Amino acid sequence: MSIRDVYIVDAVRTPIGKFGGALASVRPDDLAAHVVRALVERSPALDPARVDDVYFGDANGAGEDNRDVARMAVLLAGLPVTVPGVTVNRLCGSGLEAVIQAARAIALGDASVAIAGGVESMSRAPWVLQKPERAFPAGHQQLHSTTLGWRMTNPKMPAEWTVALGEGAELVADKHGITREQQDAFALASHRKAAEAWAKGLYDDEVVPYPGVELTRDECIRDNTSMEALAKLKPAFRPEGGTVTPGNSSPLNDGAAALLLVDEDGLRETGREPLARIRTSAVTGIEPQLFGLGPVAAVRRALEKAGRSFADLTTFELNEAFAAQSLGCLAEWPELDPEIVNPRGGAVAIGHPLGASGARLAGSVAHQLAAAGSGTGLAALCIGVGQGLALVLER
Repeated sequence: MSIRDVYIVDAVRTPIGKFGGALASVRPDDLAAHVVRALVERSPALDPARVDDVYFGDANGAGEDNRDVARMAVLLAGLPVTVPGVTVNRLCGSGLEAVIQAARAIALGDASVAIAGGVESMSRAPWVLQKPERAFPAGHQQLHSTTLGWRMTNPKMPAEWTVALGEGAELVADKHGITREQQDAFALASHRKAAEAWAKGLYDDEVVPYPGVELTRDECIRDNTSMEALAKLKPAFRPEGGTVTPGNSSPLNDGAAALLLVDEDGLRETGREPLARIRTSAVTGIEPQLFGLGPVAAVRRALEKAGRSFADLTTFELNEAFAAQSLGCLAEWPELDPEIVNPRGGAVAIGHPLGASGARLAGSVAHQLAAAGSGTGLAALCIGVGQGLALVLER
């Protein structure tokens, strides 16, 4: 069996909304449907019935994104009912996992045209109530928030594995001696790069605002923040001696992203020039409490599979779950030029809608490679519970 080349023809995303912000009134299945619809409309030569499958990442799935949000997006977007959809969950890596699974299906000949993406509405994530162990309990019952992090944790899990995500970032800071000032400087740079990218129109080709919502730019970017302003924020996870704050962490967010993937036949049907070609991917595991360093081995493995090195990279989108974990990863890649990392800003500024972020990163790399005309790009994320995921693209 020959392995087919897989091309990214297009990539779109919504502006990223803040928790309780402009997109909080929009259901996650509607967010997903919006980017699917926009993606199809941007390739009018392609018959929507030719889409073999739709893969969508979704980290929560406990609320309006239940019942296979990928299939719901297909139906709500008005695609033919013959187009199927599957939802995948690799927590923060879900959107990138969807891209990888769609690419794998095309490479193996199981599909010719696929849509891959991700969605999350952290604003609308519900509280859940466990069923009682016996009927009609007399005592109070506990509701669990599904917005982020551990809940209903299995007591068999070692305590050191189930620390809060922010405490995990503190552990990475401890491991690499990363100071509060370094984290704040990283966060400030993220905001400045994102604001500059928007001002230059660098996101115009990929961002599709949600109709009826007054949000045309990522909502969490703080153009006027400063080291002084960031220094005033209190540590969020270690009251005494902590370094991780709301200012140097990614916020809670809402948003969706989607990519159109095709083989050679599908490419001819779209009549378009591809943004990039998918080369390789890799996934690895690490101790759950050190999840922030998950991308370290995954990136090295993906580059090795592609026959590439850090010196070959044109651009690198690394998800900024926390400044500390991003800096920790960079410390373990001394060969990497940090200047090519997140040139248009990262999740500390743009936001991190869990299930959508990986698709956003892959789409951003593809658009950057297209703008450059050639090169090799990489997208990578750390993943809660201790995983790393990476994807290499070429043009």
